[in-house]
This record gives sequence, structure tokens and C-alpha cells, in this order.
Amino acid sequence: MENTTAFLSSEQSVDEGSALPTSSDIYLSVVVPLYNEESNVQPLLVQLENTLHNLGVSYEIILVDDGSRDRTWHMISDCSSSMPAVRGVKLVRNFGHQHALLAGLASARGQAIVSMDGDLQHPPALIQEMLAQYQKGYLVVNTCRHDRETVSAFKRISSSSFYKVFSFLSDVPMEAGASDFRLMDRSVLKHILAIQDVDIFIRGTIEWLGFSCVTIPYNAGKRFSGKTKYNLLKMFRFAGGSIISFSTKPLIIGVWIGLLTSSLAFLEIIYILFQYANGRTVPGWASTVGVISFLFGILFVILGIIGAYLSRIHLALQNRPKFIVESSVERKTE
Repeated sequence: MENTTAFLSSEQSVDEGSALPTSSDIYLSVVVPLYNEESNVQPLLVQLENTLHNLGVSYEIILVDDGSRDRTWHMISDCSSSMPAVRGVKLVRNFGHQHALLAGLASARGQAIVSMDGDLQHPPALIQEMLAQYQKGYLVVNTCRHDRETVSAFKRISSSSFYKVFSFLSDVPMEAGASDFRLMDRSVLKHILAIQDVDIFIRGTIEWLGFSCVTIPYNAGKRFSGKTKYNLLKMFRFAGGSIISFSTKPLIIGVWIGLLTSSLAFLEIIYILFQYANGRTVPGWASTVGVISFLFGILFVILGIIGAYLSRIHLALQNRPKFIVESSVERKTE
């Protein structure tokens, strides 16, 4: 049965902590954001059902359609009509992976919540080990991708570089290979949903919260079907936005660069005056122009960094919802 909930925004679902959906009948929620993944929906659900059915706990599977342009929502609706554990959430447009994941988390009713991608590179079979670690008392069970065969050299190097830079600038340590494949307790989820970052970086947010956690290594499989939706530009935007959300160090670094270049310019002026006092002129218009151009380049980079922070403030003041749910679907059991 499909329930159309026009313009249910993140402000309605997230801010009102007391109104978060809960169910004493559901122990485990699995949240999967999807974007143009019609060919992956059924294979994903088959593997999830095979794993979850043997865990001996009550569960639900929440599939979030992040404004797909293919038949992803049609596949979700069909599967939910025949599989009681499957629920579908459809966003009015593409809000991005992190916001789609947030929409699914806000809809979760379980005591323990697993988030994962829908391309089957996150192995559903690992959920059993994640749940075992959770039942030992860990509130967060992270996973870390350790295989090298299915990852290109460029992605491996760029990912490792990003996490090193992020950890240095934000003082939030993150391990290379971290992803959104994790299990968290409901108490952790409530804190995540209360955070009002414009562009939330859930991986970093969980590390920043500091709840007790353990990390499980895994080998990712190949994408079952289709191509990744993250191109190079999206990766850079995601990296830049994540750093800006967690750190003001780029602004401090800009100040130090300004002080350094100003000091060098002052020393150059002293040198020129010294030469002039001794009756010598300093030649080199070309080098002077080069230095000026270099300094202007640094200046514009710093202005760009300041502009990025100002744009975040502007977006925060607009207070727009992080996502808008168009409709939801689930099989009603009598």
C-alpha cells in the first residue's frame, strides 16, 4: 500500500526527536539509499533476506529512492508488495547520497540500524558479524574496506589522501577505507538526527560523537550492475564540503600564509631600500610581476576559502529542509 506524504521535510522528521518512529516489534533496521539502481534492487533484497532471515531477530529493510530517473521506485514498490519487511521512501528529487541516507535513518524503527549502499559492494553477509559485535556492547560497529583488487589505484590514493587531510584539519581521526556501511544503536541515531549541518557528513559525524565503537575489515565485491554515480567532480565537492563542515583550520592556514607572504614582501622592501641606499637599483620587472601574480593567486585562493564558509552560513540561515519525502510504501499486515 502506497502512502503519499507530500512535502514531508527533514525538519518535520528530524527535528522533532520525540516524534521519531519506533516499534518495539522491530529489532534491526537496514537502510539503503538508491539512485538509478533498478537492476540492483531485487538481487540486493534476495541477499539481505537470506542473511536477515537467519539472524533470529525481527527486522525491516528501508529502501530510499533518491530521485531516480529509471524504474528504481517501481521495483521498490513491487518488492514491498510481496515482501512484508520491505518499506520504500521516495524523495521528490535527488538530494544526494548523505541526505537520502539521512531520510532513511529518520524513518527507521529498529533498536539497531544498519546503513549500506545498494550496489552489493557492501556484503550483506557481514551484518551477522556486525550484530554480534553490537550485542557485545558496542554502540557503533564500523566497517573498513581492506581489499585492493576491486579499487582503482586513483581511487585508493585519493581516498587515503582525503582521510589523512580530513583527520589533520578536523582533529576527527578517520581510517582510510571507511564508508557508510555500519551498524549503530538508536541512541546514536538520535544525536545524528539532531545535528543541523547543511551538508551532513555522516561518517565524520559518528566519529565526532565519540560513542564506543569497533571496526570490522571487509573485502568489497564488484558492483553487481550499473556504474558508480560518483564522478570526479562530485568526489571533490564531497571532500571539500566535509572538511568545511568539520574544520575552521583552512581559515587559520590562510592567516598564516598571509603573514608569511607579508613577511617576505617586507624583507624584499628592506632589501630594495638597502640597495638603493648604496646607489644600486634592483633590476627584474619580470620577477617582480611573477611574484605579484603569485601573491594574487594566493589571495584569491584564500578569498575562495572564505567564500565557501560564507556560503555555508548563507545556506544555514535559509533553513531549507535536507530532504523532502514525496511518498512511502509498505505492505500492511493484517
